[in-house]
Amino acid sequence: MDKSKAIVSDLTFFPLTKERWPDFETLFGVRGACGGCWCMLWRLTRSEFERQKGEKNKKAMKTIVNSGEVPGILAFSHGHAVGWCSVAPRERFPALDRSRISKRIDDQPVWSITCFFIEKNYREQGLSVQLINAAIDYVQQQGGKILEAYPVEPKKVRAPAVFVWTGLAAAFKKAGFVECARRSETRPMMRYYIK
Repeated sequence: MDKSKAIVSDLTFFPLTKERWPDFETLFGVRGACGGCWCMLWRLTRSEFERQKGEKNKKAMKTIVNSGEVPGILAFSHGHAVGWCSVAPRERFPALDRSRISKRIDDQPVWSITCFFIEKNYREQGLSVQLINAAIDYVQQQGGKILEAYPVEPKKVRAPAVFVWTGLAAAFKKAGFVECARRSETRPMMRYYIK
């Protein structure tokens, strides 16, 4: 694909299953999205994550997918995977509770959106809002009632993509999320209540 922006159109959204693993692998590329993460950061202790960076994180995510667990939603444009949203019950992300910023605020059962990865040419076109909406639909289909997120609300209007992998608060607001806690100036906790 050339370096110009691609047009986000003809979007479809699918849970990441064994059949869609090749699409996820292609989207994340040889670097595993960002520095060998493979979307395992919130699923492991920090030391486990550092030891597993790269191929071991990829193998760990593939094991999750092969088990039948759905770790998130893929966005496709014209049959090509262009975006990712990690969404699962909060219990799948034990590192959240080890964080001062994202530790539990109550004992309600919640699903969590922890990460996004959007192909470079498809960024800044509202795809994250559409992924959030697809995650809401998916959680509702699974019987979930509360969806929680841990986005960034940067002090400056523009923030480098590497710093906004948990999503932007503005995108969650557009999707109907409300702030429910704030333990850091730039990191609100937000929730969407499914009716």
